[in-house]
Amino acid sequence: MSTATGVPEVTDADFEAEVMRSELPVLVEFTADWCPPCRQMAPVLSALAAEQRERLKVVQLNVDANPATTNAFKVLSMPTFMVFKAGEPVKSMVGARAKRRLLEELSDVL
Repeated sequence: MSTATGVPEVTDADFEAEVMRSELPVLVEFTADWCPPCRQMAPVLSALAAEQRERLKVVQLNVDANPATTNAFKVLSMPTFMVFKAGEPVKSMVGARAKRRLLEELSDVL
């Protein structure tokens, strides 16, 4: 998987504990090995995770290995970014983007 450094991977098994019950808002990247824009996002997510760790948890979910969660949130395109707050999805964005744009789009949930 195109794992971003410092960004943990979540699975169908631990999604509830890691994302839904998190104290912080969580940015989930739904990603796949075969997805070039997902690989492009790895350094952006690593930087975001490091810079925002006090305010935001950043995780990745491999859609091929975790179909239950992927289907539950009707994720069809990679990468899809979803923000969860207090166990609810509050924002969804599709496609790679620059870090500055991603931060702008997250400003209302941080």
